[in-house]
Amino acid sequence: MSRYIFTSESVSEGHPDKVCDFIADSILDAYLVQDAHARVACEVLAKSGNLVLAGEITSSGTVDHVAVARQAIREIGYIDRAEAFNAEDVHITEILSKQSPEIAQGVNPGGAGDQGIMFGYATDETPELMPLPIQLAHALSRQLAYDRKHRIVDFLRPDAKTQVSVEYDGNVPVAVRTVLVSTQHSATAKQEQIREYVAAQLAPKVLGPWWNPTIEVLVNPTGSFVEGGPSADAGVTGRKIIVDSYGGAGRHGGGAFSGKDPTKVDRSGAYFCRYAARRVVEAKLAKKAEVQVGYAIGRAEPVSVRVDTFGTGDARAAEELVRGFSFTPNAIIETLDLKRPIYRETTNYGHFGKPSLPWEQAAKA
Repeated sequence: MSRYIFTSESVSEGHPDKVCDFIADSILDAYLVQDAHARVACEVLAKSGNLVLAGEITSSGTVDHVAVARQAIREIGYIDRAEAFNAEDVHITEILSKQSPEIAQGVNPGGAGDQGIMFGYATDETPELMPLPIQLAHALSRQLAYDRKHRIVDFLRPDAKTQVSVEYDGNVPVAVRTVLVSTQHSATAKQEQIREYVAAQLAPKVLGPWWNPTIEVLVNPTGSFVEGGPSADAGVTGRKIIVDSYGGAGRHGGGAFSGKDPTKVDRSGAYFCRYAARRVVEAKLAKKAEVQVGYAIGRAEPVSVRVDTFGTGDARAAEELVRGFSFTPNAIIETLDLKRPIYRETTNYGHFGKPSLPWEQAAKA
């Protein structure tokens, strides 16, 4: 079995792309509160003092998109009116229309809203059945946000990235080798102060039993990170698809999740592939599993379903288990109860590995 190092990254909720994802999912949830059958495909662009909401929405509900967007920005923490991008002063442009009737005629009877391929992945290397590098990277980003919002330290600002490198012996993680944290901070904070917080507080607390003093800890490698968020960099929905999924350990079909209602198989299909892959690993049919599904627009039944156990178990039994599930869009929505306002919970720190989400529920005995 070969030894190698695998690296995954996460980003905070204040990262420009995640700001856009959170606004899109906030608008989606606002519609689902009023109309469980809402068709929402919302894209968001943020740059400097501007925010653009674009896409297609068809619903019996009425949502104040501007108010929802401002509240989402406020929750993230962009409230400093001295910055170009802040909840109160950002200029919001709406470019929204209804869903194309040509798409609707395929979706309404229960067909897929688009062609495409989706993947789901699971591994027994963590209790969450997620790859260890992405779980630790998300945990670091989440703790950064918690420490900022609860004033554990007073110099943190919303924008941040984390990265964790893990050494493996075959399929088994054996040690964390490098932790990288790049966090936006106040202009008065010193590099030494930030490094001390990360190396002595944040990383040991988050890594827990994986922490050891020999880990290389890199903090703001350029030396400072004062200008950040959409004030400094452009953000767009759907640009963090590997952060959202498995950190590169499992394949990705290319479709983004945020801002899309569950009739969009880019989202619901990927969630159900994860659900199916989890079942394979929970049943101990394999130590890790990947499920792929392919769809044609307007057709309910997938054009393909494939299971890969990477030589770690009973491939035939795993495929039989997965093929026992229905992968039609309506069946997925019903099985996972997806027509609910649960999507703001998915946006940050991964769409997988959170026990409260329906596709992450453990199988009943």
